[in-house]
Amino acid sequence: MNKIVMWSVTAALAGFLFGFDVVVISGADKKLQALWHSSDAFHGAVVMGMALWGTVIGAIFGGIPTNTFGRKKTLLAIGVLYALSAIGTAFSNDPYLFAFFRFMGGLGVGASTVAAPAYISEIAPAKDRGRLVSLYQFNIVLGILVAFLSNYLLSGIGDNDWRWMLGVQAIPASIYTLCVLIIPESPRWLVSKGRIEEAKNVMKIISPDQDSDTLITQMEDDHAEAPKENIFMKKYRFPLMLAFLVAFFNQMSGINAFLYYAPRIFGEAGLGEKTALLSSIGIGIVNMVFTLVGVNLIDKVGRRTLMYIGSIGYIISLGLVSMSFYFHWSGLAIPVFLFLFIASHAIGQGTVIWVFISEIFPNHLRASGQAFGSSTHWVLAAIIPSLIPTLFSTIGAGTVFLVFTIAMVFQLLFVIFMMPETKGVSLEKLSKTLTKE
Repeated sequence: MNKIVMWSVTAALAGFLFGFDVVVISGADKKLQALWHSSDAFHGAVVMGMALWGTVIGAIFGGIPTNTFGRKKTLLAIGVLYALSAIGTAFSNDPYLFAFFRFMGGLGVGASTVAAPAYISEIAPAKDRGRLVSLYQFNIVLGILVAFLSNYLLSGIGDNDWRWMLGVQAIPASIYTLCVLIIPESPRWLVSKGRIEEAKNVMKIISPDQDSDTLITQMEDDHAEAPKENIFMKKYRFPLMLAFLVAFFNQMSGINAFLYYAPRIFGEAGLGEKTALLSSIGIGIVNMVFTLVGVNLIDKVGRRTLMYIGSIGYIISLGLVSMSFYFHWSGLAIPVFLFLFIASHAIGQGTVIWVFISEIFPNHLRASGQAFGSSTHWVLAAIIPSLIPTLFSTIGAGTVFLVFTIAMVFQLLFVIFMMPETKGVSLEKLSKTLTKE
């Protein structure tokens, strides 16, 4: 089991780089807009948003290298993309070159949301799968916290402090890339390529108390339909709809918009720049603590229970944030409500999304299904934050948060009436249960 944990943690470190990459830009947000005299629309869509469009491309096409070259080689390539992006953005002198390197980092983020959860779900025993796959999410929030902290510590060290903020990511990216070299390939991917003996050797380590020949036979049976199938076939309509809705509601909570613009939102609420950055660190800590709670509960209480808790928390917290902007509540009200929002996200959607999407598709379609769910998530994650500066200056922050609140009421209905429980069930059995012949 220790080896499985070590392999899972290594793959999950892609999530650390994801979290760091997504949030580190928030510290440079206003400085870059002032430096390059960008309009709100150009700044939001190009300078801030280009990484997210890279993420969309990485998520849409991430299933191709994950299937073709394997989970391990894809994870390796992701580390290289992150390192190049960090170095490139740190040395950029115009918004277009900067956007190009941010786009490159985005490719790494998008591909990691396909390859890392797929890899971990395929090496994890059923009883521990939720906990191990959600290590990816834990690493995302750890990366977010470290990015906020890093931005706070590097803020004000000079006119070019933003270059240090962005460039420092090259260090964890290089460490992660070296660590990936020691993990084995996914046994389920090896079976799909006919490399049965290699798959058996890995399965003997993963499940020493079970007959590896029987397990491999089950995987081969599951893979038998592979050449003739894709995720858009009628029989896979239910898992496809589940993946779409979980990803859709994840972003309609406003989580990425908030993480990208946390200092700006706190500024709108009347907090000074340094206080806003410090509040952002508080966001990172709350996110990490409640993700840890979610990680520890996901295999005990199940995915649906966590989504119930998160949905109710979303509705309360987003409703209060919206009201504070409408009624001009000042001081610490907004940071406190947003901390509640982050806690709700962390224990619910944050912990569940990558686990759930990685479980609901059959082995031979997992990377494609993961790519579909991830790309739905990232298309919205690109559109929503890109619109935030414009929406705040036109319809106002209160209305924006009200829309997010209403969307979360619909998420609660989805959890009550549609979402199945997947905890403790083998991937092969889930495949049979969720497929409608």
